[in-house]
Amino acid sequence: MHMIGADGVLKPLTLGVALLAVPAVAQDKAFDLTVPSELVVTGFSKHLLPRFSLKTSIRINVTSGSGDAELGDTGTPVFRQGDTIWHLAKTDGSYTDAFEEWLLSDVGKRTIEAFAPDGEPMFSADVKTKPKVQKIAATGDVVLGEKISLHHCGRCHVVNETNRMNAIGSTPSFGLLRNFDDWRDRFEGFFVLKPHAAFTQVEGVTEPFAENLPSPIAPIEVTLDEIDAITAYVGSIAPADLGAPIQTQ
Repeated sequence: MHMIGADGVLKPLTLGVALLAVPAVAQDKAFDLTVPSELVVTGFSKHLLPRFSLKTSIRINVTSGSGDAELGDTGTPVFRQGDTIWHLAKTDGSYTDAFEEWLLSDVGKRTIEAFAPDGEPMFSADVKTKPKVQKIAATGDVVLGEKISLHHCGRCHVVNETNRMNAIGSTPSFGLLRNFDDWRDRFEGFFVLKPHAAFTQVEGVTEPFAENLPSPIAPIEVTLDEIDAITAYVGSIAPADLGAPIQTQ
């Protein structure tokens, strides 16, 4: 390409000088991520972050100071390390948003759980909060309660693993009943609830069976202390893991 100069002479146009005036550097896709030292020493960040960058072309600069995002104890739960749940707190932005979405995606979860430096996964993508088991102070004899439960209640209910094959499958197990909010009331007063009232005698509390209305099955005879022991035993066991809240109504 040529142009006519002031002296009337045709001269070549130098494009290089003109192009230098136009910015030609592509925008750097990156953000700073604060990673605590206790997480850095595991080597997990060196496993996780490059794989995200490879997938998205977004570079992550790890820092111990203030960053655009931070792994810690606040924000969105993203992975678990033993009993510790790590969270991602971040500023709004397409790069930090993409990182959070990737961590919560199936690919991100598989990447998290693939980190196994000693052959066993160190981190888990399962960040569900485990329900707290209600601890009840036992006032009765727990050992006696287990013995009485297996002897009397084990005819129908699964008390624990030792009688699982001898119980009636249609009756609720002790572990299942332990999930109910009113489980204590149910066990302390079981002898007045159907069908127990028809075949249960509590010393000094219930009336003897009428001669013309005997117990339909071999009767259960217990004392208030034994009921207290049964209740104490039930309070010592963990509720069965049912995967969803029990509906009592």
